[in-house]
Amino acid sequence: MFDYATIGMIIANAKGIITNFNRCAADQFGYGAEEVIGQPIEILLPDHLKKGHIHLRDGFMKSPGNRPMGASRDLFARRKDNSVFPVEISLSHFKQNDELFIIAFVIDISIRKKNEAELAESANKIRQINSELEQKIDGRTKMLRETLSQLETSRDELNQALRKERELGDLKSRFVTLASHEFRTPLSAILSSASIIDKYVKEEDHDKRNKHVNRIKDAVGNMRDILEDFLSLGKLEEGLINVNVESISSETLQEELTRTVTGMDQLTKPGQKMIIDCKVSGVVELDRKLLFNIVSNLLSNAIKFSPEDSEIHISCLRKDNDLQITIKDNGIGISEEDQKHLFERFFRAQNASNIQGTGLGLNIVLKYLELMNGKIECHSKINEGTSFVIHIPQ
Repeated sequence: MFDYATIGMIIANAKGIITNFNRCAADQFGYGAEEVIGQPIEILLPDHLKKGHIHLRDGFMKSPGNRPMGASRDLFARRKDNSVFPVEISLSHFKQNDELFIIAFVIDISIRKKNEAELAESANKIRQINSELEQKIDGRTKMLRETLSQLETSRDELNQALRKERELGDLKSRFVTLASHEFRTPLSAILSSASIIDKYVKEEDHDKRNKHVNRIKDAVGNMRDILEDFLSLGKLEEGLINVNVESISSETLQEELTRTVTGMDQLTKPGQKMIIDCKVSGVVELDRKLLFNIVSNLLSNAIKFSPEDSEIHISCLRKDNDLQITIKDNGIGISEEDQKHLFERFFRAQNASNIQGTGLGLNIVLKYLELMNGKIECHSKINEGTSFVIHIPQ
């Protein structure tokens, strides 16, 4: 019965040595009985399982018990040709002449596993098809609902949408007009000064010549600033701005701010003063180039929107892990309504429409700060001045 059973049967002693091996097991494993009898049971296991099985086998021998078929996790065995196949194994034990023997009943479940895999694959395909069908149905249902919603839209809602479309068109036209005007103004100044400067050829006309030369320089500088805004915006949109955060000392930060302020002196109005108060100590982490651009942009605005004989204050301090740089002026201020849109592209406050600018500067400042994981706050009142507070995490 043992030899002709239709299930693989293997008997091993308490030391894990095979003592009997029936014909079905020989067919399953490709070994003859004489090749495995006397060998450790681990000869029938994949190499990576042998070491762990010895420990499990010893534990079983200390406390043997019957283990029904399929009660444990997936098991694998190794044939003589080293191929690995899935099996189900149940264990039993008996004693003969006070010696413990373990009998293993082995079933090759390769075909079952293959069928299960094919069934699982088919089930996955069915689920995928169902999911796609559900998505299509949801999409069609959504489209139908949107169509019905559009048909049910009232006349007032349609009129409101039309008004918004007109406002958007007017806004685009304003942008184009603004850009063309910003270039026309400095070009006109250059042309008029260039035509007049030829008339001042005498030595005593030196001051008049210098006046028009400086006017040309200012106009060219304005055009350069406009181009810089458009170029910076383009680089930001294309992701071409690289962030180079480095550790700099408080002394270096002070020097950078001083250098930035000095570079803006030529733009100041008569009597305007810029005062630096930096109370940061230790080392800070930031991108020097981006910080220079941010502070330069904010100082340029402070100069433009502040009157003559006014002060512009630049202060910096550290609160916990937050580096704060504040640019405060006593200029025309910004209304609460305009502050809501201040960092939008091309936006210009109502009380600044007669002052040169593209409406891009603050949007660029915001983008630069986002690259350093920073943020910016605005505090302002009409005719009382404006404070911009930069936050750079440390």
